[in-house]
Amino acid sequence: MANRTNTPKLLDNPRIPVQAKLAAAWTSLMYLVLYIDYFHLYQPGEIDIIRGGNIFVFEISGNLMTIFFVLISTPALMVLLSLTLPARVNRATNLVAALLWIPFCVFNAAGATPDYALYYGVTIGVEVLILAFILRSAWTWPRTVAAAAAPAKTELRQSV
Repeated sequence: MANRTNTPKLLDNPRIPVQAKLAAAWTSLMYLVLYIDYFHLYQPGEIDIIRGGNIFVFEISGNLMTIFFVLISTPALMVLLSLTLPARVNRATNLVAALLWIPFCVFNAAGATPDYALYYGVTIGVEVLILAFILRSAWTWPRTVAAAAAPAKTELRQSV
């Protein structure tokens, strides 16, 4: 027979490693960027402009597509790097990548018409909030006290 008590049971809230938080944030950002670009195509006339060979004010070319690939591959690579790099390099890489991505996100507002000001304001705001979370998580990376090194042995040779 089960022992029933009135003691409330609390949910376990295990600590999430900072690497997992960063990887999740970069994954979220990557999906948002893709969806924002996808929904941009719903704007009247946008597909016709692209069919005409332009994206915003840029002529579609191999160089432009390469730049776009490098930009959009950054969050994907940051998911992998956030989970695999050593802590010190990981922290620096996340700080630099997130700082470089903020202007890229804000640039999406260029050329926005007043009809879509709310859309771009909300999407850019969410992207910047995710990047702020990444910056905060990397900046406040938990630290541990370095262990003292063991004394060096004077005799390196072992007797046989």
